[in-house]
Amino acid sequence: MTDGHGIRRGLTNYGDRAFAQYLRNSFARSMGLSKEMLDKPIVGVVSTYSGFNNCHRDAPALVEAVSRGVLAAGALPLPFPTISLGEVFLNPTSMAYRNLMAMDTEEMIRAQPMDAVVLIGGCDKTVPAQIMGAISAGVPAVQLVTGPMSTGRHRGERLGACTDCRRFWARYRAGEIDGAEIAAVEGRLATTAGTCAVMGTASTMACIAETLGLALPGSAAIPAVHADRLVAAERSGAAAVDLIRRPIRPAEIVTEKSIENALRVLMAVSGSTNAVVHLAAIAGRVGVTISRERFNAISDETPVLVDLKPVGEGYMEDFHAAGGVDAVLREIRHLLHLDTVDVLGETLGARLARPLEWVDRKVIRPFAEPVSPVGGLIALEGNLAPDGAILKRAAATPALFETEGRAVVFEDLEDLARRIDDPALDVAADDVLVLKNAGPVAAGMPEAGYLPIPKKLAQKGVKDMLRISDARMSGTAFGTIVLHVAPESAVGGPLAAARSGDRIRLSVRDKRLDLLVDEATIAARLAAAPRPQPPTRGYRALYARTVQQASAGCDFDFLAGAGTEQG
Repeated sequence: MTDGHGIRRGLTNYGDRAFAQYLRNSFARSMGLSKEMLDKPIVGVVSTYSGFNNCHRDAPALVEAVSRGVLAAGALPLPFPTISLGEVFLNPTSMAYRNLMAMDTEEMIRAQPMDAVVLIGGCDKTVPAQIMGAISAGVPAVQLVTGPMSTGRHRGERLGACTDCRRFWARYRAGEIDGAEIAAVEGRLATTAGTCAVMGTASTMACIAETLGLALPGSAAIPAVHADRLVAAERSGAAAVDLIRRPIRPAEIVTEKSIENALRVLMAVSGSTNAVVHLAAIAGRVGVTISRERFNAISDETPVLVDLKPVGEGYMEDFHAAGGVDAVLREIRHLLHLDTVDVLGETLGARLARPLEWVDRKVIRPFAEPVSPVGGLIALEGNLAPDGAILKRAAATPALFETEGRAVVFEDLEDLARRIDDPALDVAADDVLVLKNAGPVAAGMPEAGYLPIPKKLAQKGVKDMLRISDARMSGTAFGTIVLHVAPESAVGGPLAAARSGDRIRLSVRDKRLDLLVDEATIAARLAAAPRPQPPTRGYRALYARTVQQASAGCDFDFLAGAGTEQG
């Protein structure tokens, strides 16, 4: 082995390189590793197991399988931990910690002696964090996702987290089911290890990781409990060893072309709105900007082909059995950049030249017979969102696509929680619900954009309303919901000027969102609007000072931009 690789890579600085190598070897030997094993190249294996992350319950088995693949291919696997982000266990929101995990991942890859790395993640923010960190660390990397849950059963009906949890909770709020039934459903929604069972953020990012070329072909949708998930882990370990022999760094795989391919797949699977923020951050790490014009052009050219919840009927286990990402890519082949390269060193064109065994057309439609002729997501702009906003039109009510209504404004999350179910709330079914101060600086950008239908309206059968905020929503959610309004209200964005009683217009046709108030009034209101006090201590203070807006992916300003620092 040449100097600077394997156990010799990035020696601790004592001012004496020979001593540093001697001491490192000695301590490595204390872990029961032979001198012969220490002469091999090293593959780091990122373990994100955590008792606070149900999605990663099977991570130890994946670490073992990856390690098996690494050993069989002739290298030494060394697992190591990083931060793990379990969506529902974090306060105020996992999004506030994505960048921290990206930093942790980047720094541990760079600081420790490894020639390649396998990144094991699954839950919503972990995969983008790992990709962002790996791009900046500059070490050859393979992404391995934990895989989706399998479905449960309730009174003869299949259930899967978390679209069904929202559907049943809405029915409970409306008084359609009682406390006993919602308690029974609670124990039947998430019954196995893995990420959400629908095309939510975790599954969307898994599909994106595969499309970008960072995850092995065919690995995105394998259920967490399926034997093939372990086989994919073993093969990921072997692929990482091969990357040592023919290095391809993540920044050579994640390019403007592969990012456009990922956007095509995002549209075709009708994926999560969160993926827009994550892709923007990933793109930012390689110096690529996704314009709203290009985003909308891709959406208008790319039909929705996958019939899965939250906008369809199926679950991720159905998607896997139907043909998965491979089948989707073949249907939109003519729209893709086929010269992109994956971790196996293969072009997308070569991959798609191989025939598929079978495709279930009930789940993955032909291009000519789509679920929808246009993509699931669009970017909006207008005087209420000068730097953009996102609408998941595939999950929205078509009757609300061209809407003008009276605003009912909530100043922040506490105001929303306090008043949304107040019987005295002045609200009607054709009003527009608006939430302020829930963006990245004000609140870490929680999944609060899925504003609940006011209880008094839900009890009358109202299922959807236009809702607008600078927050995010879960990829498992649905409804006519405008998200990621930028700039956010807390930094002086026009959303801060909205008042109850104002008129707001949404036009999906024109891709616009406008506050129907004259410019002078908006300017006067913004000048007088109070600004929330940001945190002053620790990571939260760093976040508030340096986080970018949603349109730039909410990355930290000092982390974005092309280039790596290699150890």
